Amino acid sequence: MPTYSYRCTSCDNAFDIQQAFADDSLTTCTECGKSLRKVFSAIGVTFQGSGFYQTDSRAEAKKSSAPAKESKSATPAKKETPAAASTTSSTT
Repeated sequence: MPTYSYRCTSCDNAFDIQQAFADDSLTTCTECGKSLRKVFSAIGVTFQGSGFYQTDSRAEAKKSSAPAKESKSATPAKKETPAAASTTSSTT
């Protein structure tokens, strides 16, 4: 069950309570009877291991794309058409 933090809007009474997901949020302060608000805070997340999805995927992409780049550079340059060759030879 998750733990939720609440704080009163008027008397600053703060407390934590465990509630099920299906339970309704608390709305009244137990001290003064006025309205409560949920307090949201950052959670601690630690990613451990050899990598995360983006870095694992990126390393895999580098391995697969490297041979493709080499094959593109190994292709010969664009050949001239006979018409273009005749115009260049006649100007010299």
